[in-house]
Amino acid sequence: MSVNPEKSTDVLLEARHLSASHGQLVAVREVSLQLRAGETVALVGSNGAGKTTLMRTLAGVHPAQGGSVWLGGDEVSARPAHQRVQQGLALVPEGRRLFADMTVRENLLLAQEHRGRLRDGGAGWTIERVVQALPALQPLMNRPAGALSGGQRQAAAIARALMTNPRVLLIDEVSLGLSPRAVDEVYQHLHDLRREAGTTLLLVEQDLGRAMAFADRVLCLREGRIVLAAAAAGLDRQLVTDAYFGVEHAT
Repeated sequence: MSVNPEKSTDVLLEARHLSASHGQLVAVREVSLQLRAGETVALVGSNGAGKTTLMRTLAGVHPAQGGSVWLGGDEVSARPAHQRVQQGLALVPEGRRLFADMTVRENLLLAQEHRGRLRDGGAGWTIERVVQALPALQPLMNRPAGALSGGQRQAAAIARALMTNPRVLLIDEVSLGLSPRAVDEVYQHLHDLRREAGTTLLLVEQDLGRAMAFADRVLCLREGRIVLAAAAAGLDRQLVTDAYFGVEHAT
């Protein structure tokens, strides 16, 4: 494992010229990004832009064709997904993918068995701490995951990822398939996590307005490339929309 001595210590996750393919189709093209401690970054883009492939490649679930991934200044490009989890990089995948016939509690305990050791000596995530951060889960702990609503499943999936003690939490398609009320509930959970635990987040969100309101920065992906990277505060929505759809402006 390589160590980058020039890396700023507050950069937790970095991709350098990362590329990934599906057969002959290149889905991620030379993507470089940085995520700093405590930061929330929203990744937006149209269907097929490469967002999910990028998230899966960062997490080690999908193989990279080129470039590198760094976590806390250490290169993890050659490490499989479970080892990246143990080093503090957790993915909440699209579709949640909980074990449907297991209870919420059992899903959380299973994740706990595969987590790594905390590097800073701080308190790790326990079921009690997760329930404090996500109180809506309290009455659901003994319910089968397959019996939950969409919003409840998303909250349980986030809780499961937290049980691995992540330094960086990747959440793919936060609001996909959820009712407006469920989306509000999920974002309230994320707001609480960010406020109470300082959780560092990279999330994929189709709702541009929601992404711009919640995130510190917005990255727009189009045809596998980042075509816009900007602070969310004061960002012109039309500028993001134009980047999203590839609208060219005369100079």
